[in-house]
Amino acid sequence: MINAYLGVDVGSVSTNIIAMSPEGELLSNKYMRTNGQPLVCVKEGIKLLKEEIPNINILGVGTTGSGRQLAGILLGADVIKNEITAHATATIHYYPDVSTIFEIGGQDSKIIFIKNKCVVDFAMNTVCAAGTGSFLDHQAERLKVPIEEFGELSLTADEAARIAGRCTVFAESDMIAKQQFGFSKAEIIKGLCEALVRNYINNLGRGHELKPPFVFQGGVAANIGIVKAFEKEVGQPVIVPKHHGVMGAIGISLLAKKEIEKSGKPTNFRGFELTDKEFSPRTFMCDGCANNCEVIEVEYDGKISARWGDKCGKWTNALTSATSKTNTKNNKDKELVGV
Repeated sequence: MINAYLGVDVGSVSTNIIAMSPEGELLSNKYMRTNGQPLVCVKEGIKLLKEEIPNINILGVGTTGSGRQLAGILLGADVIKNEITAHATATIHYYPDVSTIFEIGGQDSKIIFIKNKCVVDFAMNTVCAAGTGSFLDHQAERLKVPIEEFGELSLTADEAARIAGRCTVFAESDMIAKQQFGFSKAEIIKGLCEALVRNYINNLGRGHELKPPFVFQGGVAANIGIVKAFEKEVGQPVIVPKHHGVMGAIGISLLAKKEIEKSGKPTNFRGFELTDKEFSPRTFMCDGCANNCEVIEVEYDGKISARWGDKCGKWTNALTSATSKTNTKNNKDKELVGV
């Protein structure tokens, strides 16, 4: 048998599933488009992992990302943590002296500040898409340049066209104007890379002293144009990890390993047969107080297995009591909406 820890990072754009050996070797790396169906995506990824390594033995499971709660319930995760913790854990594992982490994914971006191997502060941008992977994909498509060549092309330009990077709408409008003025694609792309990095630093790094060593991860770290723009902005080398695209999944697998070794208990992993089980999330509004919480309830294999979203714990705590089924039946009048 091949022992491994499972790390799952479920984002709005992509889902990363990795298997790591107890010695820290990456055994498998699955990158999949979430396509608005995180549960289907995770099930498919787990199925592919089993096909790739038939004799794999899962020692522990961790989930992170925006879909970490659902994925955690589906898999029987031993650890469920946010992206900041997962990304920081992986980076510190590979680069213990890191001070600043730049992370740009498909739909959002983050900056994490580290001191003495601990997260001391962070900032996230989940509102504006400027600079994210999805925005760069769109611009590459519009310019008829394969995204794989996007960054390399920017390095061929001697000068950068001045692009407004504070907003996706302004950036695209500026790029169109620069094309009409006769700027080359290389100059426009270089200008875009530099504009987006300026916007990132000004928004997420505002009020903080950016200290080296710098580590840049996330899917966008594959774009050498963005990497060079970061180096120009901070005046220092920027490290891009070998597995930059799956650092969140690696971090959460390391945390799962730590939890299993600390507790001495076997994993809660439901097994690879979970792909054949029915798993249905839905929501309802609790009108018990003025908070009007939206409670997410998950039914797994015909039984309510998880609830969250209630600020007071009324519905969450009900699952730990013998009357949880009764509580569910007594609230049939609450409208359940599929999610």
